[in-house]
Amino acid sequence: MVSDPILINQFLEMLAAERGASNNTLESYARDLDHLSQNSSAPLNDITRDQVRAYLALLQKNGLAARTQARKLSSMRQFFKFLYGEGLRGDNPALGIDSPRIGQSLPKLLSEDQVNELLKLVEAQAQNKLAQNKSAQNKPGLKSLRLHALIELLYATGLRVTELVSLPLSAVRSGQPYIFVRGKGNKERLVPMNDRAIKALEVYIEAMTSLSPSGNNSKWLFPSRGAKGHLTRHRFAQLLKKTGAEAGILPSQLSPHVLRHAFATHLLSRGADLRAVQKMLGHSDITTTQIYTHVLEERLKSRVQHKHPLSKA
Repeated sequence: MVSDPILINQFLEMLAAERGASNNTLESYARDLDHLSQNSSAPLNDITRDQVRAYLALLQKNGLAARTQARKLSSMRQFFKFLYGEGLRGDNPALGIDSPRIGQSLPKLLSEDQVNELLKLVEAQAQNKLAQNKSAQNKPGLKSLRLHALIELLYATGLRVTELVSLPLSAVRSGQPYIFVRGKGNKERLVPMNDRAIKALEVYIEAMTSLSPSGNNSKWLFPSRGAKGHLTRHRFAQLLKKTGAEAGILPSQLSPHVLRHAFATHLLSRGADLRAVQKMLGHSDITTTQIYTHVLEERLKSRVQHKHPLSKA
């Protein structure tokens, strides 16, 4: 009998080798399957359909959101499909079990004015730090330049936060108005940048590369002393929320993902093509991108309700 941890590791190795799954995807599958193993009365290669249903009932009883339940069921389906394909069991007990109903939730939205205030603030902070320290080589000045480049780049490109913080230095080509991004499924894409983002990156990179050789031996665009070698998603989110609060945006309203939503929604509201936005966001399915058209529809409905002369009646 092969133990659960060994089976899970074999599955994760397959995802990494054959599908090019990202570290975040692998960690998500590992958490889901470890939780299933800890809450199952049978080994994973012997679990029955009734036991899968019992596990889902436990998740619901514990108050997990429908979206989380659905994700865990999807993880089980993929895992048991792998075991079946490897001849480690004769069926897939997660097939035929309905996923919990998930209501369509619209993403949080920042107005263009809010984003402009955020960008103006972070740019001013970077310039003030440089003026105070009279050198980009000073740590506070360089960190301010880095944060300015991060926020400008995120709003200009709509990158996923993991894609953003893990950009290699080679992703930026001198004189080119785009960056090379390796996204989900190890797929590469070219993403254009606006002039503001290009300028913020140029200033930041010039400051970073002017450091001594011992301080500039990282392959990352946004290096850090942490284990990963680059700035973490969590740390960037903290810095973004802090700066947002100074710009009058509540921490609950702002995150890297919200800024990605703002990028897509603002582009579409100004007439951008849905297919073009899909490519820039790195969505494999256009239905994922269409959520932003619903955001615009809801905004339009709200405007009609508040501005139409008959709304007061």
